[in-house]
Amino acid sequence: MVNAPAHNLWVAYLTLLLAFMLSAFPLPAVMQWGWPEWVPLVCIYWVIALPHRFNLGLAFIVGLMLDLLQHNFLGMNALAMVVTIFFASLSYRRMRMYRIWQQAVVICLLMCVNQFISYWGQSLGGNTTDIWRIFIPAVTSAIVWPWIFVVLRGLRRAFRMT
Repeated sequence: MVNAPAHNLWVAYLTLLLAFMLSAFPLPAVMQWGWPEWVPLVCIYWVIALPHRFNLGLAFIVGLMLDLLQHNFLGMNALAMVVTIFFASLSYRRMRMYRIWQQAVVICLLMCVNQFISYWGQSLGGNTTDIWRIFIPAVTSAIVWPWIFVVLRGLRRAFRMT
């Protein structure tokens, strides 16, 4: 009997839960605006690694849950997440061929789009900050991308996720 590959999608959902917990981690106000965007990073990884399992519908649900977690207007993070995941899913084949530092540059661009949509939504509600501060999480997300990529790839291979 040939061993069929295990699906083990619970590992991906567990990493998303961990990303939610990191996003909700209380930080001093000085560090809060530079904290990486953990949830979109993990979603982007799973879209690149398993595009047939993770799609825009899941990105929308994750974005709504992120809205509830961060007490934002309902749908703002969902919109940002769907647009970000859409662009990631368009280029997942290319992203797989890039070196890790090239992927980090693309991740920075994707996070800039994500942050700009979130900023736009907050400015509609009257909450504005300095425009340059919204791009700092994109840079920190690109900096932590190599570690996220290596850890999640190791988990995916260890649990033979398909």
